[in-house]
Amino acid sequence: MENIFSMFGGGGMPGGMGGMGGMGGMGGMGGHPNMRRTKSKPRATVNHIPFSLEDLYQGVTKKYKITRTVNGSERPETVTIDVKPGWKKGTKLTFEGKGDQPPGQLAGDVVFVIDEKPHPHFRREGNDLVYDQDILLAQALCGFAFKIPTLDKRALRIDISEVVTPGYVKVVPGEGMPYRQGEAKGDLKIRFNIRFPSSLTG
Repeated sequence: MENIFSMFGGGGMPGGMGGMGGMGGMGGMGGHPNMRRTKSKPRATVNHIPFSLEDLYQGVTKKYKITRTVNGSERPETVTIDVKPGWKKGTKLTFEGKGDQPPGQLAGDVVFVIDEKPHPHFRREGNDLVYDQDILLAQALCGFAFKIPTLDKRALRIDISEVVTPGYVKVVPGEGMPYRQGEAKGDLKIRFNIRFPSSLTG
């Protein structure tokens, strides 16, 4: 096969590409001398903090003490957690640069994860609240009224005029947990446990 460079009258291209010296004249392309490596960042410190259902209903602000290790020395600090009404279990709050800082690295983050304490009366289902009420068979057939202590310390009166059958659920709109945005709230669901008599009397 004919040498394609022969048309230029020699063993190389015009101007002599060989003069580039293996591209050494371009500074070696070994990297800019001012480029620096990015410092690494340690893994975030995660803390789980339990809150009562009342706190998650109304919102609360609390301060927590943390201890950071910076270049081998411990440093106490205080962070403020502002829990908004309607926050749920699993909500995360990140404080950037408030974590440990090993030598030669950037400061890590601290992450607080919201947990929910069990409540003696209510269970949370999304933005709804569930309340269990024991009643007698006579109440289920004839109707009755009772009061529920709410999370914001009200006495909510509930009137039952219909016959309560097994599995019946009374829904009270707007008496559940608040949504994270706006003033809307979920519902209160009342489930009834009918207590039947153990024996029949004549």
